[in-house]
Amino acid sequence: MRTICFVSDRTGVTAETMGHSLLSQFEGLQFRSVTMPFVSSVEQAKGVVRRINTIAEEEGARPIIFCTLVDDQMRATVKQANGLFLDFFAAFLGPLETELQMESAHASGRALHGSSSDPTYTARINAVNFALANDDGAGQRNYRSAEVILIGVSRSSKTPTSLYMALQYGIFAANYPLAEEDLESGALPSVLLPYRNKLYGLTIKPDRLQQIRSERRPGSRYASAQQVQYEVRTAHTMLERLNVPFLDVTDCSIEEIASRILDHMGLDRHARM
Repeated sequence: MRTICFVSDRTGVTAETMGHSLLSQFEGLQFRSVTMPFVSSVEQAKGVVRRINTIAEEEGARPIIFCTLVDDQMRATVKQANGLFLDFFAAFLGPLETELQMESAHASGRALHGSSSDPTYTARINAVNFALANDDGAGQRNYRSAEVILIGVSRSSKTPTSLYMALQYGIFAANYPLAEEDLESGALPSVLLPYRNKLYGLTIKPDRLQQIRSERRPGSRYASAQQVQYEVRTAHTMLERLNVPFLDVTDCSIEEIASRILDHMGLDRHARM
């Protein structure tokens, strides 16, 4: 067990994302995450050092520090902490300055995650609103404006994938759950027929789906092994027969699912966080 500290002058999302990606390469590693966001002064950086040193002393192992502080003085301060200091900006800004033959701004907050004047922010908000309004076949069903329509049985990651693509990339994603009557008919619901080229299926292994449904409705027919196996098998057969592209999401993260969909469907990433 090791403590991982994410130190940032903003939200810490970048440090967490890059840090977790690196740590995922070490199978079996157990770690505790501590995020220290909005470090905006040298004095606050000194407080971060004291906190990290306390962790090192109490746990008998120095923390691993992922840092995205832009200010040179604050970075130098945190670097003095009793931990393995990994500096993302120093690793990349120097080579970029050399290649581009210009100095970087060394200014925090240049990544526009939430500025209302940023067009990519507006695109992401509009896409999230669309995903919520067109979730699970309910609401306005504005499939004409959708860039992709996810279909699959209940609890196959349609909603979180739609929202992730909206928030991360500004993609207008709708989703439609294949109900029992759809599976019994073996045909696409009539509401989806005009948009076949927008459809993308999500499938999942029965044992994993049963586990997910049992957490939601334990002991129900909805979560029974027989019902789950029937739905997964029938949905898989339908998608293959109708030549709808699909992905088994059992062992995939939401990030991977979204990336594979965008790549297969040839969708442009309108916005990036």
